[in-house]
Amino acid sequence: MSSSTAFKTFSLANDVVDVSADDEIYKFDEAANARLNRDAPWGRDPHYFKTCRISATALIKMVIHARSGVPYEIMGMMQGKVVGRSLVIIDSFALPVQGTETRVNAGNEASEYMVQYIEGSGRVARKEHAIGWYHSHPGYGCWLSGIDVSTQLTNQKFQDPFVAVVIDPNRTISAGKVDIGAFRTYPENYTPPNAAASEYQSIPLNKIEDFGVHANQYYSLDVQIFKSSLDAELLGLLWNKYWINTLSQSALISNRAYAVSQLNDLQQKLSKAQSIIPSTKAPLPTLRDDVRSRKDDKKKDDSNQLSKSVRDGAKISAEAQHGLIAQVLKDILFSSRPGPANAESAATQVGDVLDSAMSIG
Repeated sequence: MSSSTAFKTFSLANDVVDVSADDEIYKFDEAANARLNRDAPWGRDPHYFKTCRISATALIKMVIHARSGVPYEIMGMMQGKVVGRSLVIIDSFALPVQGTETRVNAGNEASEYMVQYIEGSGRVARKEHAIGWYHSHPGYGCWLSGIDVSTQLTNQKFQDPFVAVVIDPNRTISAGKVDIGAFRTYPENYTPPNAAASEYQSIPLNKIEDFGVHANQYYSLDVQIFKSSLDAELLGLLWNKYWINTLSQSALISNRAYAVSQLNDLQQKLSKAQSIIPSTKAPLPTLRDDVRSRKDDKKKDDSNQLSKSVRDGAKISAEAQHGLIAQVLKDILFSSRPGPANAESAATQVGDVLDSAMSIG
């Protein structure tokens, strides 16, 4: 598979949209931006922003940075602007911070670096201001912890508009699609209306409490990725680095610690689910008046711990199968010696592997 083909596959998997080089996204009007910041409509409506649009260049820089830090968290800043009800991320840069497996803290050195970087950006006509921060959650999904909520709330108080982006590099490697989320916090003492159910994601058992306690203090934005001909040269250079790293790695090997932790977490969830499931008994007859209650019970069953564990198990097995298939294909394509006979044999083996992949799917 060539680099260009791989990039097309990446673009399709992540729904990357092509925009015109003359699009409003790439224009920066300082006067209009100043007027918008003075008016600050987002201060009157906690749900003002609906989407977070990220350039493909910024996305790949963030993913490369996140993958380089595994198993530790990393942190960086994003530059951009507001367009309508969207926060637009044009570029991103890494911060020199000390991270652990569960948190990352920006010290004085990171703050000084950030100021110098933004001042340098102004000297090279990069007029977009800092509009958000990003960090990674290696192996435990895209959401905001208690510390993240506090950090984002402070940022929104003193330098709004601001957005928090979270990337899970481990799940990105396993799934082949960037696992990313963009979030905004609610003002203090604000009670959100009936929150819409978010897409289900697997949260490790030791993180569920932190996830649940703070889940109503922020909301997620729809993430959209875009690119244009203006990004072509820089995007090509970044993609070559990203593609080489992807091609030279095996998801089964580089993610083995993550895979083991996933299986261990699944075992704990299944044990917990087993302890709350009542012993099997014949169902009692129900009256017509109980139809509504049965429907309510069905809804509860759809979201119970056992069904979630089954979904987690299916996801883990699918990712393992995809990793194995990718490894076998790389072995066939790159380990075979040149020659007509070997080429024909390799083509047959590739066909067999693809047939197996289709049957697994």
